[in-house]
Amino acid sequence: MADLFSITAPLLIRYPDDTRHVMVHCFTHPDGLVYFRTFWDRLPDSEGICLVRGELRGAGPWKAGNAVITVLGCHGTHPEQAAEYADWKFHLEQQGAGYPSRAELENMAREFIPSPSVQSSRRERE
Repeated sequence: MADLFSITAPLLIRYPDDTRHVMVHCFTHPDGLVYFRTFWDRLPDSEGICLVRGELRGAGPWKAGNAVITVLGCHGTHPEQAAEYADWKFHLEQQGAGYPSRAELENMAREFIPSPSVQSSRRERE
């Protein structure tokens, strides 16, 4: 498969506790990778933008820290997450030109520093 950061299809990250998030954007970070969840722009920063610490491994599926990243399946494979992604796409259509550019999102990811008060929250996963 392709490099994780060149994939244009939606991605799904699954943690060891079976928590799953749809990844609508992901970028490299000095400590691992940073991803933006669906509706990140409506969620508190501590939930909408997440850091996964650890080395990125694989060529699809990928592993980052203890999490596994795959391409989001269809409604038959990941029905809840596929519906969430469809809702996200509709949300984006409503945003129009007000949504940040890829460069702006990349800058946000590069400068992302998790708050020490949420070390073990959804924001930062090891």
